[in-house]
Amino acid sequence: MLSSIERQFVRTQRPLYGHLVALLEAAIAKGDLPSGTRVPPERTLAERLRISRTTVVSAYRELESRGLLRGYVGRGTFVCAAPEPEGTPFAWRGKIAAAALRWSDSTLRDIVRHSSDARLLSLAAGEPAIDKFPNEAFQDAVAHVLRTDPAAAWRHGPTEGQPALRDAIAERYAVPRDSVLILSGAQQGLDLLARCLIDPGDAVVMDRPGYLGAIQSFRAAGAKLVGWDVLRADIDELEDLLVRYRPKLIYTNPTFQNPTGATLPIRTRRELLMLAQRYRVPIVEDATYRDLYFTDPPPPSLRELDDHNLVIYLNSFSKVMAPGLRLGWIAAAPSIVDQIAIIKQRMDPHTPNLVQLAIGRLIRQGAFDAHLRTIRLEHAKRCAQMIGAIQRHVPRGALRLGRPSGGLYLWCRLAPGLSANALLDRALASGVAFVAGTAFYPDPAGDSDLRLCFTSVLPSQMEESIRKLGGCIADARLSQSA
Repeated sequence: MLSSIERQFVRTQRPLYGHLVALLEAAIAKGDLPSGTRVPPERTLAERLRISRTTVVSAYRELESRGLLRGYVGRGTFVCAAPEPEGTPFAWRGKIAAAALRWSDSTLRDIVRHSSDARLLSLAAGEPAIDKFPNEAFQDAVAHVLRTDPAAAWRHGPTEGQPALRDAIAERYAVPRDSVLILSGAQQGLDLLARCLIDPGDAVVMDRPGYLGAIQSFRAAGAKLVGWDVLRADIDELEDLLVRYRPKLIYTNPTFQNPTGATLPIRTRRELLMLAQRYRVPIVEDATYRDLYFTDPPPPSLRELDDHNLVIYLNSFSKVMAPGLRLGWIAAAPSIVDQIAIIKQRMDPHTPNLVQLAIGRLIRQGAFDAHLRTIRLEHAKRCAQMIGAIQRHVPRGALRLGRPSGGLYLWCRLAPGLSANALLDRALASGVAFVAGTAFYPDPAGDSDLRLCFTSVLPSQMEESIRKLGGCIADARLSQSA
């Protein structure tokens, strides 16, 4: 990049200071100098361009005032933001903390935005069949709360969660009540766990590919992410990673895994727990899809098999009822629950009471389990429908996929030479969204992979969604062969 600026710099008769500012600003705007790039020291750049150091210092200071560069004593000067739109009165982007710039992947936000865009058929968002949400039972539960104890809904509540919901979860999932902490969604739980357990530089072993929200939370905390191949699930490989990296924790989504749909067999679960015990590494078990089996229940959870209090168990109502509830929970040792509650209350004094009280009532009345029985059947039908549509509309041999026995996702691999990220651009232009596989890897990989959610569109929209996707894949193959 520096050589490009040199070539352009010597061909101008403009004032040196203004020309250097314009060249660097253009390079930042185009992404040639992305956020986090260290620019050359002032003296080095001055010597390369054969100008005075004062000119470079003035240019850097001007770009700092615009919020594009930031200097750190002893470290150098770094690109910290793209240019603000023309006419912006103050360069707020340049004031963003360095920690916030450490990880700026917007994939999760894009998935949510696509799912709420009426112009798109979204196969991206991890949503259950929300048209099967038990509206009547939920309305009755809300009405009961507001009729019998409205103050409980509107006053402040305990940071740990409403006692009625904690009791209901403890009874249904056979966990001690004081080990339960209510969350505003499982994603909040991952963020809290990262803040609670991870220091910058700590290693975290996690599924590869794995949940992109976990990748983002752990990376934002400064963790070094180490992938364990979740499809091979080789215990010897895992032990080698534990010996080599001495991780702070293991994160795994062992049941109907996001994004692959894979489920660890019980033998692998026992061996994983034995390794964690031997090397004294805690496990965060993400169980958000555990209740979403089609026919046969999955093996016991790691939490159920754990005899040494190693497992922190994370679950959510978003994936089994509706994401708009923003309601999840953690089961962990009471000392961890207390510490996480202290961290949580700084940003979220308590999860909304009304939703907690309503869901607690649905669990106690049996309506929650009745809903699970309904969506298990519905999800199995939609999975089969999507696979059938792929067989009809996607060019033969262009897409390989597994057949999950639960969860929300199909994990697919494109034929050699096809790029999921390039395909996504075509798909969005055609009105259909999915998630490219690169989002699920803690390292550069996955451009041949993509994830489709088979529950996020109505059965009446399924055929059209896959037909559009198949047309995009066909077009991509034609472009490849041209």
